[in-house]
Amino acid sequence: MLDHPKTPIANFENLRVEFETKDGTVVGVEDVSFDINAGETVCVVGESGSGKSVSSLSMMRLVEFGGGRLAGGKLEFDRKDSGLVDVTKVDQSLMRTIRGNEIGMIFQEPMTALNPVFTVGRQLTEGLRVHKGMSKSQATQQALDLLQQVRIPEPERRLKQFPHELSGGMRQRVVIAMALACEPRLLIADEPTTALDVTIQAEILALIDRLKRETGTAVMFITHDMAVVAQMADRVVVMYRGNKVEEGPVEQIFKDPKHSYTQALLAAVPKLGEMAGKELPEPMRLFGDENTVRNPIKGTNEPLLEVKNLVTRFPVKGGILRRTVANVHAVEDVSFTLMKGRTLALVGESGCGKSTVGRSLLRLVEPISGEVSIAGKDIIAMKPEELRAARGDMQMVFQDPFASLNPQMLLMDQVAEPMRNYGTHSGDALQKRIEMLFDRVELPRSFLRRYPHELSGGQRQRVAIARALALNPKLIIADEAVSALDVSVQAQVLNLMMELQTELELSFLFISHDMAVVERVSHDVGVMYLGRLVEIGPRSKVFEAPQHAYTQALMKAVPIADPTQRKSEKDLNFKPIPSPIHDLDYVAEASEYREVSAGHFVLTTDSGY
Repeated sequence: MLDHPKTPIANFENLRVEFETKDGTVVGVEDVSFDINAGETVCVVGESGSGKSVSSLSMMRLVEFGGGRLAGGKLEFDRKDSGLVDVTKVDQSLMRTIRGNEIGMIFQEPMTALNPVFTVGRQLTEGLRVHKGMSKSQATQQALDLLQQVRIPEPERRLKQFPHELSGGMRQRVVIAMALACEPRLLIADEPTTALDVTIQAEILALIDRLKRETGTAVMFITHDMAVVAQMADRVVVMYRGNKVEEGPVEQIFKDPKHSYTQALLAAVPKLGEMAGKELPEPMRLFGDENTVRNPIKGTNEPLLEVKNLVTRFPVKGGILRRTVANVHAVEDVSFTLMKGRTLALVGESGCGKSTVGRSLLRLVEPISGEVSIAGKDIIAMKPEELRAARGDMQMVFQDPFASLNPQMLLMDQVAEPMRNYGTHSGDALQKRIEMLFDRVELPRSFLRRYPHELSGGQRQRVAIARALALNPKLIIADEAVSALDVSVQAQVLNLMMELQTELELSFLFISHDMAVVERVSHDVGVMYLGRLVEIGPRSKVFEAPQHAYTQALMKAVPIADPTQRKSEKDLNFKPIPSPIHDLDYVAEASEYREVSAGHFVLTTDSGY
């Protein structure tokens, strides 16, 4: 390992950033100072609105394009050949050179960071040709190497594809490859793994860590995921409302946090292994309410949802006539039973078919074959008007509440809409029920007359939950419903879902890639890989004694919110995922299972892993 001199590559000194709004000046960052040395990772943590992203955008001078103004302080950056410059005083043309060549940035939302009209290859080679003066063929070769480095399967094919043809995890890896293309001295990663699976997240964290060690790149890593901080950080800077409230080496912050905000942040993190030895899920103890009694959630043994041999495939069109040339086998022979008042979690990587299972149950996508019955009613055989009536019993909460809420409707009208559609309530009764639902999800009644953009992500997700509860459903399918939320908000929303489950005997199908959250909320867990359930059983058994090789690899990849338990790259031996696309004449094997212990089943047919 190279020993890098401890010289700051980036130095934030009394940074102040202001935004002009209709209501006057808003301070995004009040007074923040810290530095980042060569070969060091500094994690900046805090919740939405704490100013962590604004700080990073200031160093790139991008904050001005978003209506911000650098109102005070210095931002020093140590350039490779010309030494220290104060970024706040540099003109934008020199900033352009620094930005692509010496400071790389990985944004949180890959779809907005990529240009939808250019191929992946064109976007990757552009920076290399502009900043490194490479020829077209050199740049293409370099782009291929970068895609292999970030472990994208079939890189030659990906270069010709457009961003919308890739999954979220793939797009994020392309963005990371672009940021690394010019071997920057400072890499700013803004929530780069928030929307990724455990396995891909583990690989990307290991990749960033390896680059830091090999090249001496300084890394500024912005995140709200404390397990990622424990895995990555050398030093931690904790931000709250535009100020730095604590800074220190990672071990010290986790072992002995001094500021009450840091203590609350760490208390809200679900830690893998916390539920060991407990059969049933129970709400989390939050900072400040440690004395509240948290009862385990028993549920019942009465089946609510029965799924047998579910198969869902999507056609792949090709040729001039756009005929179906192959099928994507998204869900292949999946069977499970969900009991009333219990939670079954489906886990697995992007593209494993877990969301498609959720959508197939509601017939938002039509399954090819299989049986789905809820409370004894066969969903697959229903005609449209029967299906509409049955949908009152099943509701879905999506990952992105902003996309599932109408930006032009008042929140109270959005929550009222299902009840108006189904004619369950009207007049005063409707108004009272809306108010009751807002109370249930702990939103103030003053929010009734607000629009979605006036709320934070966590508040929007509560509105989505209130709307899902409007028709008193028996089953709620929560598709990554808490993955984009801050830690403390996530803990509150999860506790809310569990309290509602106890009171209303709700059943949840909880689709997630966050294993620590799954451990906390679920009675049973199904692990999916390439469209099949490879293992299913009580959560305590699947987590504490995983049997299938894939489940074992998945459990190994989960970062733990403890810096003394870091994963090394050799722990992560993932095989590349085979393609789920098969020819039209392909016949899939039936899924066969072996019962390892009571209710705990493992796939014996070849799962491809």
